[in-house]
Amino acid sequence: QVQLVESGGGLVQAGGSLRLSCAASGRTFGRYAMGWFRQAPGKEREFVAAINWNGLSTNYADSVKGRFTISGANAKNTVILQMSSLKPEDTAVYYCAAGRVAAQAYPLYDYWGQGTQVTVSS
Repeated sequence: QVQLVESGGGLVQAGGSLRLSCAASGRTFGRYAMGWFRQAPGKEREFVAAINWNGLSTNYADSVKGRFTISGANAKNTVILQMSSLKPEDTAVYYCAAGRVAAQAYPLYDYWGQGTQVTVSS
């Protein structure tokens, strides 16, 4: 079993920055890819960014390209989502997930954190 705990959410003004962290613990983590997803009220969960197990390949949703950066690797059991130039439409609960591939489809992820709220005011 793998446990994921997110931190770093909060309230920020539009144009500001936030840094989300996801710490993994539990049984041997192995070669897991890590992803970030978000879900706004009344909307489906959507892909944000992912990084493969060795940290050498990343994948971003078009809506966050150039503004968000995912980093980290299994060696540190931590993944970071650096968010800048935030917009009100980025407001959502952000979830960290671990899976076998750095995919955009959330069913491909095996483990999920509890989520952290990000609110961007206009």
